[in-house]
Amino acid sequence: MNAVRTCVGCRQTGLRAELIRVIFSQGKLAFDQEKILPGRGSWLHPKLSCFALAVDRGSFARSFRARMNLENLATLKEQAEKMLDK
Repeated sequence: MNAVRTCVGCRQTGLRAELIRVIFSQGKLAFDQEKILPGRGSWLHPKLSCFALAVDRGSFARSFRARMNLENLATLKEQAEKMLDK
C-alpha cells in the first residue's frame, strides 16, 4: 500500500515518495530528505510554488502548532531555492 500525504502548500495529495518532508526540531525548520528523522513532519511537493504557498498561508505554524521564526523561514527558503524545482 502506498502512503498518501497532503502538501501543506497546494493542499493536493501525493505519494509519500513524491513529496519532501519538512520537520520542526529544537525550534528550527529543516528538510528531512531521507524521511527518517523523528518528530512531526509536514509534506511539500518539490516545487518552490508549493513552498511559497505554505509560507504565505502560515501552513508551517499551523502544522507544527508553533510560532515560526522569520529567520528560520528565511533559512529554509534559501535551502528550498537550491533543491526544489522552480
